[in-house]
Amino acid sequence: VIRAIGDLQNDIERVTGVKPALKTSEELASYEIVIGTLGNSKLIDQLVSTGKLETKELKDKWESFVIKTIPNPLPNAKQWLVIAGSDKRGTIYGIYELSQQLGVSPWYYWADVPVKKRPSAYVLAGRYASGEPKVKYRGIFINDESPSFTGWCNARFGGVNSKMYAHMFELLLRLKANYLWPAMWGNAFNEDD
Repeated sequence: VIRAIGDLQNDIERVTGVKPALKTSEELASYEIVIGTLGNSKLIDQLVSTGKLETKELKDKWESFVIKTIPNPLPNAKQWLVIAGSDKRGTIYGIYELSQQLGVSPWYYWADVPVKKRPSAYVLAGRYASGEPKVKYRGIFINDESPSFTGWCNARFGGVNSKMYAHMFELLLRLKANYLWPAMWGNAFNEDD
């Protein structure tokens, strides 16, 4: 979740030129993006207990998220944009949904999809719930592993290694996927580096 938040910071900077600060403390400002997982975030759970955030789309669900604007969430806060997940992947998928709505394609790295720059970005007030995925396991099978993929990885990353897979895993999460068939043509996924 923290890594995906870092990607959201970078995505906001890609679009607006301004990188928002990451706060993990209780010191919150009047306007914030608040991100957390139901049952694992004191702040999200506090919003639930005070009736500011409904959980019917999250409780006992698989990989689901809610994105909601909440006016006056706490006494000194004016408005928050809240991303709450039913589990870690649900929270991550909510983060990347915001990035995609901002204009950053999941394929920005792999297909060089340009990011449209603009001086500011706005969120319409309301609530969006993803619902559970219709297909439980969704992913990528790396086909044509050698020579195409392996040659590209060797030239770009020095091999089919964790440097490449960091980008692959980010793509999977941005696409709301949860499964990978790794490249195994002459490679040992868990032992190569």
